[in-house]
Amino acid sequence: MTATLIWILVVLVAIGVYLSWTAGRLDRLHVRMDAARAALDAQLLRRASVAQELATSGVLDPAASIVLYEAAHAARQAEEEQREVAESELSQALRAVFGEPAQVEAVREAPGGEEAVRELAEAVRRVPMARRFHNDAVGAARRLREHRKVRWFRLAGHAPFPLAFEMDDEPPAALVERPS
Repeated sequence: MTATLIWILVVLVAIGVYLSWTAGRLDRLHVRMDAARAALDAQLLRRASVAQELATSGVLDPAASIVLYEAAHAARQAEEEQREVAESELSQALRAVFGEPAQVEAVREAPGGEEAVRELAEAVRRVPMARRFHNDAVGAARRLREHRKVRWFRLAGHAPFPLAFEMDDEPPAALVERPS
C-alpha cells in the first residue's frame, strides 16, 4: 500500500515538473515573440520615418513626394488593426517611387541624397528580416500552444493567441541592388 502511494506521488510530481517545464518554455516563447514584435515595430517605424524625411527633403519630384509622404504618414499613424495594410501600402509606394534606377541616382546626386538613400536602403532591408524573426517566434509559440497538454491544463494562461504579421515587404529592386 505504501509503495503504491509513493509511486503515485512520484508520477504526480513528474507530471507536475513536466507541466511546469512546458509552461516555462511557453513563457519564454512569448517573451521572445514580444521582443521580436518590438524589433519589428522599431524597424517599421524607422522605415516610415526615413521615407517621410526623404519625401519632405525636396530631392524627389512633387508627385513622388506626396505619394511617399502620405503612405509613410499613414503607416506611422495606423491603428493596430490596419497596420499590416498601411505598411504594405508604404512598401508599394516605395516600389512606385524607387522603381527605376534613374530615380535612385537622381536622389543620390542631390545634396544629402547619398546619405538618405543609404538610410532608406538599410531600413527596407531590415524590415523583412525583422518580420521573419517575429513570424518564426509566433510559429513556435503557436505550435506549442496547439498541443493538448497546453490547452487542457491552460498553460498559456490569459495570453492572446499569437498572430503573425503579414504584409508586403518586398523592397524596391533599384534601391537595394546597388551596383558597386
